[in-house]
Amino acid sequence: MIPAETTGRGTQVRRPGGKLLPSLGILLVTGGLVLLGWFAYLWFEPAQAPYHYQQIATGSVQDYPELELDAWPELEIRRYDVIVPEAEKPVAQATVAQRDGGAPVLIKWENSSREVLHALDWKSSELSALAAAINRYAEKDALIVAWWDISQQINLLTGHDTLFSSHLNEPLIIPQHWQVDIEAIDAYEQSFWQSKPERRELEQFERFALALTAEPEAGVAQLRELIGPERAAYIIVHVTDLYKLGLMYPEKIGVAYQNFPLTGNIHGMINHMKVQLKEHDFDTYTLQSITDMEIRVYFLSDEQSSKTLLAGMLPFTDKDAPTELEALQLLYQKGGYWLYKIPGGPE
Repeated sequence: MIPAETTGRGTQVRRPGGKLLPSLGILLVTGGLVLLGWFAYLWFEPAQAPYHYQQIATGSVQDYPELELDAWPELEIRRYDVIVPEAEKPVAQATVAQRDGGAPVLIKWENSSREVLHALDWKSSELSALAAAINRYAEKDALIVAWWDISQQINLLTGHDTLFSSHLNEPLIIPQHWQVDIEAIDAYEQSFWQSKPERRELEQFERFALALTAEPEAGVAQLRELIGPERAAYIIVHVTDLYKLGLMYPEKIGVAYQNFPLTGNIHGMINHMKVQLKEHDFDTYTLQSITDMEIRVYFLSDEQSSKTLLAGMLPFTDKDAPTELEALQLLYQKGGYWLYKIPGGPE
């Protein structure tokens, strides 16, 4: 006799609820697959950027007189707050311009936090004046060489061909604690600006930036090689390029900056700059007017930094003036912008 508590090898035992066991087993297996799928989603799905652009206004150039873009009435203007969920207020504000539904171009950026995000401030009046100067000095078929953000602005406002046309985000200026989200930020930026640069353009931009870190004669030769021998070309630099170039190549050009309020005591402010120069053993400095109430001082760390092509194209204390730069021909300057003709090209 076989006790009831045991079964023979060929016997199937039915217990109360036995019919539920196969279903429960399937449910457990399915649940396992669901969990595995969820973990796979978390693993492969890119993280979200720690901020987002929130549109707050749109209109024509007449609605934004502070941009001084009256000469371009066909442009559509959009304004965005840069929102960080844990921050009480927007950390920055971006103003973009578009023509005929094209990709947005950044034409004004205002940081509202202590940490710089994406771009440094500049004066809108200086940009519109620069566009007019390019139309005055540069041939219609000339190539304009400048940092990628300036290149986009100049292409939009003048129609001139520029060496760089994409929103390159080089360097990507973000707070240190956002470095872990760099891939998500890069993907979000490409989506927002409707721009995914090709490898060739990125390589060309790297060559351009490296040329700015070389000594003037060598740097200009590298620029001409990048452009080609036959084309008329002009280069624009802005004082904010110092900071961006320093981020990309800190071993080649050391840059620091500090903001100062504009007061009636000019001599006191200059003395304070000299104190900073001495305390940190900086080599020289130059100024940028941000607003009517504030200036930014850029310091170069050493003599090697002061010998770069970019430094030679900008006015630094106790250094040769840009008008004395023999490697390039200075044509125009207003505020932070400097326009030069690159030697070579058609006679």
